[in-house]
Amino acid sequence: MVSEIKVEVIHKETIEPSSPTPHQLKKFNLSVFDQFQSEIYTPLLLFYPSTSDEGNIDHKSLFAEKSKLLKRSLSEALTHFYPFAGEFVYNASITCNDHGAAFLDAQVNCPISKILEKPDFEVLNQFLPTAIESKQAEAGYILLVQASLFQCGGLAIGVSILHKVADASTLSAFIKRWAAIALGLASTTDHVEFGVASSLFPPLDFFSSPQFSIILSDKNCITKRFVFDASKIAALKSKAATTVPNPTRVEVVSALIWKCIIQASRSKLGVIKPSMWCPVVNMRKRSPQGLAENILGNFVWMFAARSMESEVKFESLVVKLRKGIEQYKEKYPNGVTGEDIFQAIKGSGNLAEKDDLETNTCSSWCRLPLYEIEFGWGKPSWVSTRSTFKNTIMLMDLSDGEGIEASVTLKEEDMTIIESNEELLAYASLNPTVI
Repeated sequence: MVSEIKVEVIHKETIEPSSPTPHQLKKFNLSVFDQFQSEIYTPLLLFYPSTSDEGNIDHKSLFAEKSKLLKRSLSEALTHFYPFAGEFVYNASITCNDHGAAFLDAQVNCPISKILEKPDFEVLNQFLPTAIESKQAEAGYILLVQASLFQCGGLAIGVSILHKVADASTLSAFIKRWAAIALGLASTTDHVEFGVASSLFPPLDFFSSPQFSIILSDKNCITKRFVFDASKIAALKSKAATTVPNPTRVEVVSALIWKCIIQASRSKLGVIKPSMWCPVVNMRKRSPQGLAENILGNFVWMFAARSMESEVKFESLVVKLRKGIEQYKEKYPNGVTGEDIFQAIKGSGNLAEKDDLETNTCSSWCRLPLYEIEFGWGKPSWVSTRSTFKNTIMLMDLSDGEGIEASVTLKEEDMTIIESNEELLAYASLNPTVI
């Protein structure tokens, strides 16, 4: 399938902000939370079905009009999200020089249904304007967009943004504003807050020095897609409710995947190895400092839940996840500070590289309104993100807002064990069709 499907880039241009960035905003300092993120590109794919079933429609002409609208509205959106059009100065700041964002037009040699029938991450890579592992100096831009036309008239929009300037919440806010501008619904009074995080949580010199780096291993890893529909999640919640009051969707899905990863590791190694689950926390919702929801950049931190037991039970892992977030709140009653991050790094080293500890990172994009993103040709039929780094789990809503899609990246030998785990497959479907 990978060899059959080709996505050909037919045009590339730079989209500059519609208005120049004011002189006083020419330098955007990173916050300590921006500094802590890896220099990778966060991917987002939105697939839009054809808006017409008529065979005599000139899809290429319609695509040209859609592309023109996307570029014009992107130019205006960049005036609000001006750091996205700048250039990255290693782990310290963004030079907001209106360098612009890249926009690629591409065409696909198949209908959109062929992609959605059985999504293949190797194929999906072709719909992204740059590789996840790219550096800003290689990609040339902080933000890149690719619009791909299918033979049927369907459209895929691939967005790659440097993680140093945006977490999932910020990326969602940007896409939402961009789409609103395309629809003519954005108000000029809508306010976005860049620079607030860096003033409250200023950068630390330690994180901009060569001695600091976040090491992410992605050798011999594979990503698979597991889909939990609403009824299966309800069953997991019912099972977990015997030990935790009102378990959440994310808690029960995380606990089950974590259990399966622990089992795979132990069956492979034959020993009990401590395992840690590190969920990413959106601090906009958990900080008691009265911080606004629209603070942009990176404003996330992690807590850790650990398992060392010889017998791993689903219910006990849900308990550990619940206790983990409660301990996080107790430890940081006034929110996490830059010094907290500094001390955590100094005290632990790079946990992901410790041989005696298996660390899993989980990022939930659930409840972000990505399935509501409409540019003028309907809502997306599928929204997808992923990681390429070992022991990383990404959670995304299904289109109904109730189910969850998990993209799980593991070493190939671990994935071989997990994808045949009977308990996991009792609640999740392995790469089911989207349509």
